[in-house]
Amino acid sequence: MNQPEYSVVVPVFNSQESLLELFEGIAAAFGELNTEFETIFVDDRSTDNSWEVLKNLKQEHPQHIKIIRLSRNYGQHNATLCGLMFAKGEAIITIDDDLQTPPHEIITLVRSFEESSCDVIYGIPYGKKAHHFYRNLGSSVIKKSSRNLRNTPGEGSSFRLLRRSITDKIVQHSLFFVFIDEILLWYTDDIRFVEVAHVPRKYRRSGYSFGKLWHLLTNLVVFYTDAPLKIMVYGGLFASFVSFILGIIYIVKKLFFNVPLGYTSLIVAILFSTSIILFSLGIIGEYLSRIYKVQNRKPPFSIDTVIE
Repeated sequence: MNQPEYSVVVPVFNSQESLLELFEGIAAAFGELNTEFETIFVDDRSTDNSWEVLKNLKQEHPQHIKIIRLSRNYGQHNATLCGLMFAKGEAIITIDDDLQTPPHEIITLVRSFEESSCDVIYGIPYGKKAHHFYRNLGSSVIKKSSRNLRNTPGEGSSFRLLRRSITDKIVQHSLFFVFIDEILLWYTDDIRFVEVAHVPRKYRRSGYSFGKLWHLLTNLVVFYTDAPLKIMVYGGLFASFVSFILGIIYIVKKLFFNVPLGYTSLIVAILFSTSIILFSLGIIGEYLSRIYKVQNRKPPFSIDTVIE
């Protein structure tokens, strides 16, 4: 096969029913575009027969498929990052394995890419996503948090097209917790959004439970923002201010009105000293956060098997 113009990266987890249909849809899309492509399936240590299905697909389409199996389950974004490292195309498309984004929509991304010079193109579902309520709610919270805490567009999806130059930068990322959309925003703001179809899940339920969505949100806040530390700093500063005002009020009452203080003075003193300690811990936390980011060298994934 000639050098592929496009690479398609698919993180896979327990999707044995949809993999054949997904690849056939990808192949049909690029057949209509009349361009060379490769598909990289990254099995995130599925517990069903997904790996066997992928091996059969590889035997049937050796020119267009690479398959990778991770040593354990690392999560969707880590598996996607792994696939990006093996991609050879001048542009890389990422798509989920659940067929909720029809593979035919790849044509929409490619044509939009050919018409523009942007670094990243997101396929955003028009209308409401065909997810359960809690999944839509979780996605909305994550996007709004990103918009408000990091001043980002607040939009994104796992169906995206990346220019080669951007991919070469993000694959150097070494932080254990990976969130592709946040990493992309570090390297570029030249992003475009196009509307694509989003259909109900055909085979299995989503792997994102409420607990996993909450875990994802808390990791996003801790790893990609300093919001908790700022809350500590400003919260301690506010508590110090309130305690100081209360202290002044009670001192005035004692000096000019001879009001007995009793335990009130002790409570005010405790509140004031505690707020100062909290403020100081926030400052220390700022330094520890930066030291942690520098020292963290845990790899984002470990590969078990590669069949190219």
